[in-house]
Amino acid sequence: MKIIIIGGVAGGMSAATRLRRLMDDAEIIIFEKGPFVSFANCGLPYYVSGEIAARDALLVQTPESLKARFDLDVRPVHEVTAISTEDKTVTVVSNGESYTESYDKLILSPGAKPFVPEIEGLAEANNAFALRNVPDLDQIMQAITDETKEAVVIGAGFIGLEMAENLHKRGLNVTIVERAPHVLPPLDEEMAAYVKNELVAQGVQVFTSDSAIRFEDEGHTIVLESGQTLTSDITILSVGVQPESSLAEKAGLTLGLRGGIVVNDKYQTSNPDIFAVGDAIVVKQQITGQDALISLASPANRQGRQVADVIAGLERKNQGSIGTAIVRAFNIAAASTGLSERQAKMANLSFDVVHISGKDHAGYYPNATDIMLKLVFNPESGEIYGAQAVGQKGIDKRIDIIATAIKGHLTIFDLPELEFTYAPPFGSAKDPVNMAGYAAMNIAEGLSESIQWHQLKDELAKGKVLLDVRSPGEIKQGAFPNAINIPVNELRERMVELDPTTEYIVSCHSGLRSYIAERQLKQHGFNVQNLDGAFALYKTILPEELIYV
Repeated sequence: MKIIIIGGVAGGMSAATRLRRLMDDAEIIIFEKGPFVSFANCGLPYYVSGEIAARDALLVQTPESLKARFDLDVRPVHEVTAISTEDKTVTVVSNGESYTESYDKLILSPGAKPFVPEIEGLAEANNAFALRNVPDLDQIMQAITDETKEAVVIGAGFIGLEMAENLHKRGLNVTIVERAPHVLPPLDEEMAAYVKNELVAQGVQVFTSDSAIRFEDEGHTIVLESGQTLTSDITILSVGVQPESSLAEKAGLTLGLRGGIVVNDKYQTSNPDIFAVGDAIVVKQQITGQDALISLASPANRQGRQVADVIAGLERKNQGSIGTAIVRAFNIAAASTGLSERQAKMANLSFDVVHISGKDHAGYYPNATDIMLKLVFNPESGEIYGAQAVGQKGIDKRIDIIATAIKGHLTIFDLPELEFTYAPPFGSAKDPVNMAGYAAMNIAEGLSESIQWHQLKDELAKGKVLLDVRSPGEIKQGAFPNAINIPVNELRERMVELDPTTEYIVSCHSGLRSYIAERQLKQHGFNVQNLDGAFALYKTILPEELIYV
């Protein structure tokens, strides 16, 4: 059998090497239009700062190493310009010469390309770059000289934040411009606020709800929609990606969501002898079953292996993806899996939310750091829809656990049952994941009723009263306007000061003491809700609405 693969890196090379392990007599040809067929795409930003010191470290495999180990015919700088589905041939151009190559089976792994917005003057900008591959990286590195001082990153998604961090570490003054209302749009607003605060603390200038509308002076002046003018010596365009599906479209293959290639659960396109994997294909969001584009390395690698299994005759099925990702922004990390609160709302799901504040390891052991963990779930069935976490350490561990729980169809009722390794340097006896399960169960079973930070103002306007159960010393560090303060340890004796006909919203610092107060008050006939995430979360997202005495 003769198999042609168009595109290397994660999906294409995973397919090629797995095919060889399963079909030693197959003829396997990989066409890659760029000079590198196997490189660490996700590592590219870290070479900008020098955190990854050697450029060669980014090159995972070479045509020579792949030939020696797997007998693969890898042809870099060979661009496939056309596919003839009738003749089962591809047209290839290299060094100005064109030729055709036949195939029995064809795998498309063209990836995604950076979305380049139509901005006035961008075509004339000689200092604006996107980052997708090693040649892009080389251009960026060549453009950064001793005279380069001001950098602007358009887009505050995962790659945008990585580039902002590494340009800053390179010694440049960095400004981020994001059209969405907050940085890291895949996260919910209050979780992304922790990341923005870290960026600002590190000296990065952040503009949100704003966008570039014009480039002037060959790109060295950027005019924003707000009227703000930025000076830029180098600009990184990181406003998202779109499927590289032009070749598939020319071949008459069916395209779907935002131009993604439509495939079935065996990765077959509308032509049964042509398969597709990676960032270019439309996948099923595993939780909702809806079409999605999920451009991540882990799903692409898995898809490459699975399509090879299918072609080799093994029974495999694409089960979809849930979109698990993480990013570091200086001293903080942010990670997510599954659906955000916003996505759950858009999908018209019945859901509730809990925020848990914990530590990456035992609080009494030195150097414990805070974790803010958010869980989105169905309060009736207990199904876990998604989670997000921010903090300095241990974020990957918690989100990976919940991603595994989602894939394994565990519910919130299973989270407290999960048993983790525990010793003071590594974790807590009750891990934040366990605690998230307990808190979600309290809501599902009616023991607690919570409201979210964005609901507080409207609820108070209805006549409800905020009861803050922190200590007087904590109140001096910041307080809710017009709140009643009764420390939780005094609540039993001072409950007579409260009006049983009034509806109360209880808050503390993180939500634990306010839950204790909620349970006390409810058992004495009071109508009480708990402010989820409490003062710490509210202060992060809406500090201007608090008072400081």
